[in-house]
Amino acid sequence: MKFVDEATIRVTAGKGGNGCLSFRREKYVPRGGLDGGDGGDGGSVYLIVDEGLNTLVDFRHKRLFQAENGQAGRGSDCFGKKGADLLIRVPLGTLAYDNDTDELIGDLIHHNDKLLVAKGGVHGLGNARFKSSTNQAPRKTTKGKPGEERNLRLEMQVLADVGLLGLPNAGKSTLIRQVSAARPKVADYPFTTLYPQLGVVSLGTDQSFVMADIPGLIQGAAEGAGLGHHFLKHLSRTRLLLHLVDVGTMTDMEALNADIDVIRNEIGSYDQYLLNKERWMVLNKIDLVEPAKLDAIEYALKQKYGEQKIYKISAATGQGCDELMFAVHNWMMRQNEKHESVFENRNGELQR
Repeated sequence: MKFVDEATIRVTAGKGGNGCLSFRREKYVPRGGLDGGDGGDGGSVYLIVDEGLNTLVDFRHKRLFQAENGQAGRGSDCFGKKGADLLIRVPLGTLAYDNDTDELIGDLIHHNDKLLVAKGGVHGLGNARFKSSTNQAPRKTTKGKPGEERNLRLEMQVLADVGLLGLPNAGKSTLIRQVSAARPKVADYPFTTLYPQLGVVSLGTDQSFVMADIPGLIQGAAEGAGLGHHFLKHLSRTRLLLHLVDVGTMTDMEALNADIDVIRNEIGSYDQYLLNKERWMVLNKIDLVEPAKLDAIEYALKQKYGEQKIYKISAATGQGCDELMFAVHNWMMRQNEKHESVFENRNGELQR
């Protein structure tokens, strides 16, 4: 299935039903009476999370969505039936924008989330509503109101705990194949990854996290070069970034530093928030490098990039991958504990 992470659709809520003008005629009731009922409300349009979906591809072919109109009121004080609501299924991680104003309407990031995007029209009133002491036989009714109409822009952002960064052929797809059940395409040419891949890394009972692999970045990606710029936004929701660096084909430190700076510059140009996110450097393809040379590379990188954590792996052979995955899991557990501690402290302050 082709990955689609953005779509534009038009939604129209149902129109409210008109009120009814009616007078009853009954035996033994010489003057009759009023019995015009109200109309029904129009149906509303909602977005609802469907965990079985992982792309917005369905919206390529259907872009107009309309909820049911409310029925008109009838005599005998019968109210019109409310129009059925329309539920539009979207993947987890979908953001909904008003395409005309660019306003963010909502963010569907939880299971079973439901978001109102177009409210149904209010029903009209029947003439029975307008009876008063001074007007015993009103002929007044009101029409139902039209439902809201909106042009929506839907954007899907992959939800993952860990995001992989790197130049094409840095070994991101190989790593995600090594540590999870995901099977992205792997080949000895660049841009084999054409859309994000998700893999669940399981380290034991109740010890797992989700890793995302996006297409490789190249210089100028933030301005639209290559493929990765389309998917950089998916990394904004990750908790940790792993920057994979290919040391197996390294010619000299100057070239290696240039490759690293390409990624740093591109994510900084795209979003400063991404640049400040927790990011570890992962030296890949260490099976192709002599140990002494690898130690020299690591030392030089620590001198240049300071406190940034550096790990060494071979995604192809699995060397160092388990240690890296456990380090990632332990880091996330510590972050969870900090978050819970802050929440408890704030909760205690509120109680006091």
